[in-house]
Amino acid sequence: MGVTTIIEPFRIKSVEPLALTTRADREQHLREAGYNLFNLDSDCVTIDLLTDSGTSAMSAKQWSAVMSGDESYAGSASYARFERAVREIFGFREVIPTHQGRAAERILFGVLCHPGCVVPNNTHFDTTRANVEASGGQAVDCLIAEGRDPARYHPFKGNMDLVQLDGLIEKHEAEQIPFVLLTITNNSGGGQPVSMGNIREVSRRCREHGIPLILDACRFAENTWFIREREQGYAGRDLLEIAREMFSYADGCTMSAKKDGLANIGGFISLNDAHVARDARNALILTEGFPTYGGLAGRDLDAIAVGLREALDADYLRYRITSTRYLGERISREGVPIVQPPGGHAIYIDARGFVEHLRPEDLPGQSLACELYLEGGIRSCEVGTVMFGTGLPGDTDFEPAANDLVRLAIPRRVYTQSHIDYVIEVILSVYEKRYQLRPYRFASVPSVLRHFTARFDPL
Repeated sequence: MGVTTIIEPFRIKSVEPLALTTRADREQHLREAGYNLFNLDSDCVTIDLLTDSGTSAMSAKQWSAVMSGDESYAGSASYARFERAVREIFGFREVIPTHQGRAAERILFGVLCHPGCVVPNNTHFDTTRANVEASGGQAVDCLIAEGRDPARYHPFKGNMDLVQLDGLIEKHEAEQIPFVLLTITNNSGGGQPVSMGNIREVSRRCREHGIPLILDACRFAENTWFIREREQGYAGRDLLEIAREMFSYADGCTMSAKKDGLANIGGFISLNDAHVARDARNALILTEGFPTYGGLAGRDLDAIAVGLREALDADYLRYRITSTRYLGERISREGVPIVQPPGGHAIYIDARGFVEHLRPEDLPGQSLACELYLEGGIRSCEVGTVMFGTGLPGDTDFEPAANDLVRLAIPRRVYTQSHIDYVIEVILSVYEKRYQLRPYRFASVPSVLRHFTARFDPL
């Protein structure tokens, strides 16, 4: 019998205590938070799987780079090192730092979008959709059918539906589509990868019609790993080489460096079009800062420069994807329905399949997320009718999301194998008593991005 234990490809140099609470403590914390896990204080959470964004543990090399940060207002050496790393991996000529990914989206979409425009994507995530709509555009999801079925297996469920894209291009003049967006990996669709073949075909269509292709590159490194593991012709290929090919088909990208930049803050826009980049820099100066720091400290730019390269390390990616898959396969074997196959950065539980007695209007994802916290102090994220539904249950304009999922996003280099085993035990404990889970209703609802600050009541 061979060795099968997953080991972390790093040693722990600094530790942080976990919050160990009782169920009574958690009931009080959740009640005070209005049953919204975003409202919980972090010191009330034992295992925090709310997001993988900005929650990575930085390496010794990154902390070393932090100490060499150049805090000059303009033209710092930190920016030069950051720019070099981005150009080396992504290949675009223009590099514009921002304080995080949604700032990159807001600036770029503000430059390119206009009222009445249409922006196709495989699947828009929450802030991406909001930034398109805030710029006057319409965000249209063009995900393949396999990607909309949680239980269906497909190696690249993040692929864009080319027939649907062709239809949008035919229906709307090129001027109405300022760019096509492709999210790699596809976060809202279960952290599922996009194949190189699909990226290539989307690019071909865009170039035929003179439409820019922009990649949402937050999890680009994980996508390269899936291409190498699953796509014919890429086995054994160098990961940097695969990444460069992906970006060669695009005209630019936005990125939150809080994901595959392995940093706690930061992002960027990178483009080939100098005119669009000029307009983006002018917009950036109003709210982010000078174009060579973009709202970041020099030390953050240095941490990102190192992190982008570390994210493409084969040993790290093998561990990351294997550990995530281990969590998904273990709970799936016991009957827990998840988005199949397991994605790169997270496991997505199919809440409608988990709590079959609850209807979409009962907010099953919110119910499950709350119970995981109550049972074991695990904070997760509802990705379903709370996040993407429209209207309120009982209203004539109510429309549930296509799926009700609960995302368990794994921070990078933070939790060990025993932590993942604990998460598995908590999920299976909740699954055994799943028919006891209660419906939830909205108690208060903000006008935009309601999942962040809404409050709920259990029924």
